[in-house]
Amino acid sequence: MVAESPDVPSREELIALIQAQAAQIAALMTRVAELERRLGLNSSNSGKPPSSDGLRNPARVASLRERSAKKPGGQKGHAGETLRQSSEPDAIVDHFPSICSGCGGALTPGMALDHAARQVHDLPEPRPLVVTEHRAHVCQCAGCGARTRGTFPEGVNAPAQYGARIAAFAVYLMHQQLLPQKRLVALMIDLLGVRIAAATIEGMSRACAARLKGFSETVRGLVADAPVKHMDETGFRIGGKTQWLHVACTILLTFYRTCAKRGSLLAGMTGIVVHDHWKPYYTMTGVLHALCNAHHLRELKALVEIEKEDWARQMQRLLRRACHAANIAREGGVPLKPGLVACVERRHDAIVAAGLAFHEAQPPLARAVAKRGGKIRGRAPRRTGHNLLLRFLTRRDDTLRFLHDPAVPFSNNEAERDVRMMKLRMKISGGFRSLEGAADFATIRGFLSTARKQGWNIIEALRQNPDDLAKTLRAA
Repeated sequence: MVAESPDVPSREELIALIQAQAAQIAALMTRVAELERRLGLNSSNSGKPPSSDGLRNPARVASLRERSAKKPGGQKGHAGETLRQSSEPDAIVDHFPSICSGCGGALTPGMALDHAARQVHDLPEPRPLVVTEHRAHVCQCAGCGARTRGTFPEGVNAPAQYGARIAAFAVYLMHQQLLPQKRLVALMIDLLGVRIAAATIEGMSRACAARLKGFSETVRGLVADAPVKHMDETGFRIGGKTQWLHVACTILLTFYRTCAKRGSLLAGMTGIVVHDHWKPYYTMTGVLHALCNAHHLRELKALVEIEKEDWARQMQRLLRRACHAANIAREGGVPLKPGLVACVERRHDAIVAAGLAFHEAQPPLARAVAKRGGKIRGRAPRRTGHNLLLRFLTRRDDTLRFLHDPAVPFSNNEAERDVRMMKLRMKISGGFRSLEGAADFATIRGFLSTARKQGWNIIEALRQNPDDLAKTLRAA
């Protein structure tokens, strides 16, 4: 009988080794499946930004909207923006024929009987600056002989300075159209013939932000007290570090603020807050919540395309139809019928129950393997679809709140649109050097966004007293 070599593992050791390898293989297979799932994500089926899609990715032109029976282009009743002739042209140029097209005889302007008109709409040639000189005269009293000089108007502080219209124009181009300072300097020279230094433009921006501080605080209070408001946040590069820009807005107001911590939420909020299910929003007290269903549709699209989960397709269809019904009721100025709302809720619960049954029947995912030692760690993770189902289960009222309250929208697109332009500013200029510069940009941009939503002429609004505009908002 041959004795076993001491280097040969025993049967128990081999079994333990095989079990450990099987667990490690299962964990690695789970990891591979997760990485393959991530490869299928893009901006149309997840929260990834469109810039991550690449130039050839079809998701750049994909949309969550389904095809309708309407033809492309303007619909019946659309007013349109066709260029029309002016009844009072600034200049008229007459063109008379000189030779008769019949006999070849000479023609004169006095023979004209009628005319056809075509108009060319164009920009005027750049004109020199309009210079207004203010003279504070000194008068001598005939009685006591004292000399008194007149006072200059408010805002006329230097022997030579740029006016409020140029400052408003520069602030508009820098903060609304997001032109960097050097390109703005070139534009002012090329289009207006105004040579203005970048430092002067920066001074105009700082002065404008200081004037708008009170207006910004007024908007903050109005948004906090609004029955329905939207909230979102995004990373902001300030001083070489990632900080955060928060937006709180309504369809008529926009308030931005910068802060070092992402979880630093606005205090004093009331009413309903529409957001994207970021968990810290649920730490807010005294508010109700409404979840963004555009996010839900993107997540469901990924589950349909990548995971092939049938319940996700059913939930997609239900949310779209519910949104359509809510839009029709809102346009008609009537609430949804209670029977229809109850039907949607029952269907929602049935789809969630079917989805949970499907996931509970799936084999559990392997737990992660520690990098050192190869040990299994942590609890067994849940699949992406399972997590989404649990959200639908526990946050059903927040998901379907748009059915019960006509003032609550289907999505959080209002805040998403207000954040998108701020991200564009980051892509153009890269970031801000100081906290003060970022705060000034947030203040001015909030004013410009609010002015746009209110229908104000932005250039004229920048020239007005912001306290008067704030009173207008409070009175509305």
